[in-house]
Amino acid sequence: METLFSQDEVERTLRNAPLAVRMRPETLDDYVGQEQAVGKGSWLRAAIEHDVLSSVILYGPAGTGKTTLAHIIAAHTRSEFVEVSAVTGTVKDLRAVIEDARRRLMAYDRRTILFIDEIHRFNRSQQDALLHAVENRTVIMVGATTENPYFEVNTALLSRARVVELTPIADDDVAKLVRRALASPKGLDGKFSATDEVVEAICTLAAGDARSALTTLELASEIALTRPDTDGVPVPKPGEAMPISLEDVRTANPRRGLPYDKDGDMHYDIISAFIKSMRGSDPDAAVYWLARMIDAGEDPKFIARRILIAASEDIGNADPQAIQVAAAAFKAAEVIGYPECRINLAQAAIYNALAPKSNACEAAIDAALADVRASGMRSVPTHLRDRHRPGSETYGDYRYPHDYPEGWIEQRYLPDGLERGAFWKPAGRGWEEWRFEQGQQH
Repeated sequence: METLFSQDEVERTLRNAPLAVRMRPETLDDYVGQEQAVGKGSWLRAAIEHDVLSSVILYGPAGTGKTTLAHIIAAHTRSEFVEVSAVTGTVKDLRAVIEDARRRLMAYDRRTILFIDEIHRFNRSQQDALLHAVENRTVIMVGATTENPYFEVNTALLSRARVVELTPIADDDVAKLVRRALASPKGLDGKFSATDEVVEAICTLAAGDARSALTTLELASEIALTRPDTDGVPVPKPGEAMPISLEDVRTANPRRGLPYDKDGDMHYDIISAFIKSMRGSDPDAAVYWLARMIDAGEDPKFIARRILIAASEDIGNADPQAIQVAAAAFKAAEVIGYPECRINLAQAAIYNALAPKSNACEAAIDAALADVRASGMRSVPTHLRDRHRPGSETYGDYRYPHDYPEGWIEQRYLPDGLERGAFWKPAGRGWEEWRFEQGQQH
C-alpha cells in the first residue's frame, strides 16, 4: 500500500530525475509516435484498454518508448509493476519475483507486470525460469530488447508472448516531445525557449531517439545558463525565458551518434544496403552506407572483405580490375587503418559501383558445384590425363594449343555428358562480353 511518506519519496526522486524520466508519458493519449504498434485500432492498444493484455516483447531501437510503454501498461491495468534488469538479474531473483507475484495474485487478486529490460541478455536457463510463470499468467511479462527477439529469445518463451516492433520516432513526433518538455511544469517549466531551428537541430541529432532528444535539450539548457554574455545571444530580462541557441545544442551533442550495433540487426541491415548499392551501380548510396559504418567504428577489414567479395560476385570478368582495386583496398585497411583507409575504402566502393556488372563467375561455380554433387564422378578424358604412369601411351592425343597459329585448337576439355556453356554464360557486358565474342570467332 502506498503511503504519504512513500508518495513524497517518489515525488522527490522524480524532481531530481533526468528530464527524459520526468517527461515520461503516463497515458496512451500522451504517448507520442508508434501509431502502428499502439495507435487506434492496434492489438496492443485494445489489449491495454480492455485490460486483457498477455505477455509481450517490445522490440526496437533505444529511445523508442519501450520502458515508457511498460509503465503505461502497468498503470492502465492497475497491476503491480516490477522491473528486472537482464544485465544484473539472476535465476534466483526471477524465482523470488515470481513467488511474490503468486502470493499477490492469491491474496489480493492483483496481477504483476514483470518488466525485463534487455531481455536478450538473459541466458537460456534464465529464460527457461520464466516459462511456467508466463504460461499460467502468474506474471504478465513485458520484455524490452534492441535485438531481434527471433534470434535472441528462445522459441519456447517466444511462443508464449507476442512480439511488437517499435520503430525510430519520426522527427515531428520528437519535436512534440521537445516542445512539451520546454513548457511542462515537470520539464523546463517555461524557463527556456527554443526556436523552430533549434528544435529541428535537436530532432536531427536524436535520429529517432526520444531519450537522446530530451537529454540533449536538458544539457543545452544547462549550457545556456552558463554561456558567456559575449556569445551574441540576447540576455533575457528578468522573468523571460532563457533562449537555447544552436551553439548550445551543438555543444551538448557535438557528434551525432546514429544507432549501430556491431552484433545486431542494424549491423546486418547497413552492410546489406552497402552491398546492394554497389551491385545496383549507385556510388552515392554506396558511399553513404560506407560512411555510416566508418562513423560507427566498424572494422575496416570487415568492410574491405565485403568489397572484395562483391568485386567477384557482382562484377567478375565484366571488369577484371575490380578485384585488384578491392584487394588493394583490403591491404590498405590492414596496414594503414583509420582514418586514412576510409579513402581507400571509398575508392574501391565507388569503383565497384561504377563497374559493369556480371554475376557469371558466381553462377558458373555454383552450377558446377551442383553438378559435381549431383552427378557423381565424371571421368577425365584420356587425352587430358597425366602421362607419367605406365600405360599412358594408350591415351588419346593431346593437342598443345601453342603449337597452333592462334594459340588455340578445337579440343574436348569437359568430361562426357557435359558441353560448353553448361556452367559459364556471359552477362553481355564489359570485358567479359568482348572476350566471349572473340572466342566465338574460333
